[in-house]
Amino acid sequence: MPYTTGKIAVVTGAGSGIGRALARQLHREGCQLYLCDIDAGGLDETRASLQGNAPVDTRLMDVADREAVIAWAADIEARHSRVDLVINNAGVALLARVEDARYEDTQWLMGVNFWGVVHGTMAFLPLLQRSDQGHLVNISSIFGIVGIPTQSAYNAAKFAVRGYTEALRHEMAGTGLHVCCVHPGGIRTNIARRSRGGPEGLSADDKGAEFEKFARTTPEVAAAKIVRAIEKRKPRLLIGADARYMSLLARLFPARYAAFLPGLGKLGGS
Repeated sequence: MPYTTGKIAVVTGAGSGIGRALARQLHREGCQLYLCDIDAGGLDETRASLQGNAPVDTRLMDVADREAVIAWAADIEARHSRVDLVINNAGVALLARVEDARYEDTQWLMGVNFWGVVHGTMAFLPLLQRSDQGHLVNISSIFGIVGIPTQSAYNAAKFAVRGYTEALRHEMAGTGLHVCCVHPGGIRTNIARRSRGGPEGLSADDKGAEFEKFARTTPEVAAAKIVRAIEKRKPRLLIGADARYMSLLARLFPARYAAFLPGLGKLGGS
C-alpha cells in the first residue's frame, strides 16, 4: 500500500505542471485531495484527469490573498480534525533586469512565490500538527540556491522560501512534523510561457521554447521524487541533474558559479 493512501493532502498551484502531476499521483494512491489554483480551466482539467476513488475538492483561489487562504484552511478544518500533507507549489515567473523591472511585477511575483508559501504554511500549520505523520513541503527552486541575471525577483522569492522553510524545519525538530524544501531544476511546465517581462517582441511561445532547451525533467518525474521524499522524510530535495550540478557549483565556487552557467539568464523560472 502506498504511503499516502488514506491521507488528506492540500496542493496549491494544482492547475498545471508539478501541481497537476502531484494531484494525479496522490489521487491514484488513494489520497484525499484539496486542490487550488487561480486558473479555473486548468484546475477543471486537473480534476477531470484524476484516476482514483478518493474524494477531491477544488477551489479557485489566489494564494497571494491571505484571507482567502485562511478561509480555505478553516473550511477544511471544519470537515476534518487534521491534514496530513501540505505542498505549497504555486508559482509564477518574471523575466527582467533589475533596472528594467516594474515594481508592480515584482510585487506580483513575491505575492505568489513567497507570500503564498507563508500564507499556506501559517494557515495549515495547526492542522498539520494534529496529524500523526504531518508533512509540509515548500517548493523553492535551484534559483533559490544560485542567482541568475534577469531572475532577480524570482531569485529573491525562492531564496526567501528556502530560508523560511529551513528555519521552520529547525523549529519543528523533535516534533512529529516533517518539513521539506524542494529545489527543482528545469521542469517542463508552462511557467516560462506564462511569465511576465522579457525582451520586447518576445512572445509567450518564444519564452516557452527557450526555457524548454534547459528543462530536462517532466512534471511526473518531479512529482514522483517529491512523494518519495515525503515518504523518506527528506529535509531537502534537489530535482534534476541540472539542479544537482548548479548546487555543486554554488558550493565549490560561491562567488564565481555564474561563469559556468552561460545562457541561464534567458530562462523564465524553474
